[in-house]
Amino acid sequence: MTATHTSDVAATLEQVNALHAAGAGVVRIAVDSKKDAAALPEIRGGSQANLAIDLQENYRLAAEVAPHVDKLRYNPGHLYHHEREKPWQEKVKFIAGIAGEHDCALRVGVNCGSVDPDKKAQFAEDDSIGPMLASALEHCELLDSLGFTRYAVSLKDSDPAKVIEVNKRFAEQRPDIPLHLGVTEAGMPPDGIIKTRIAFEQLISRGIGDTVRVSLTVPNSRKGEEIAAARQILDDIAAGRVRSVVDFGRESLNIISCPSCSRVENEAFIELAEEVKRMTEYAKDHAITIAVMGCRVNGPGETDDADLGLWCGPTHVNLKKRSAELGAFAYDEILPRLRAELDKLIEGRAAATSS
Repeated sequence: MTATHTSDVAATLEQVNALHAAGAGVVRIAVDSKKDAAALPEIRGGSQANLAIDLQENYRLAAEVAPHVDKLRYNPGHLYHHEREKPWQEKVKFIAGIAGEHDCALRVGVNCGSVDPDKKAQFAEDDSIGPMLASALEHCELLDSLGFTRYAVSLKDSDPAKVIEVNKRFAEQRPDIPLHLGVTEAGMPPDGIIKTRIAFEQLISRGIGDTVRVSLTVPNSRKGEEIAAARQILDDIAAGRVRSVVDFGRESLNIISCPSCSRVENEAFIELAEEVKRMTEYAKDHAITIAVMGCRVNGPGETDDADLGLWCGPTHVNLKKRSAELGAFAYDEILPRLRAELDKLIEGRAAATSS
């Protein structure tokens, strides 16, 4: 996925072609505005890559982008952000109609941090897999009823174990539907590659998965590392070199962070994620999850499950403890506040254990 602002044609085209040259079979671009959509004809004309568009929150942009791309991706949880009074079924019917008219494939992208709110309400608060699975199956049923069959599904979480479980359960019920695999917000290398490897090895070795994406928190100039990591993992699986018998991160510090993309409003997010990793090294033996998210689209929801979460805006970083908001702080103020909360969390757990 590109990490440039799509409206910046030169920068986006440079990254699209770099990813294509690195071996990406599909390059995904985010479109969140008419200005982004207006840039697509020139991007399309300057690249031979297969282009997929992430429709973000404005599903109606499908009509403007479909003539210039090969695939449309929508997130069921984002369909509620516009025209809230309109049933989601009508919105999907619109997207599928546009896709059919322009010979585009579809991807139903279900993400742990932005699940259909109606589906979340139907399951226990600690069940994050149930709502994702139910949402994906429901959208598949609707697309089938519309006679639209050129679609794939992705079910992504930052926890490799949940990625494995939800995709196994989906494949058992709908083995006919192609699955796109990925561990979202996998974080920085090498940890992000290890998490992704665990999920891919366990699923692909069972015959589950058709396309893959490795999501790493790296600067724009290093986005090609995601392709190289994916190719290496797939080559190892094909050769029988699997390594995921290890238990990764269950009793140690776990930092999750999203890959940089065009939604990031301050590129300092990447440097912040690296600083968080360095600063929290002292807590490496504590089973605590810290999430560092780069945007306001998925950041608020995807930090809810972390012990401590940071989601980054243009000028401030929002600090959370699970779903509780702890305040917004400037980028140069956030690390001491995070450390103070981390210390309190460690002290509280130690006191609970000794009592």
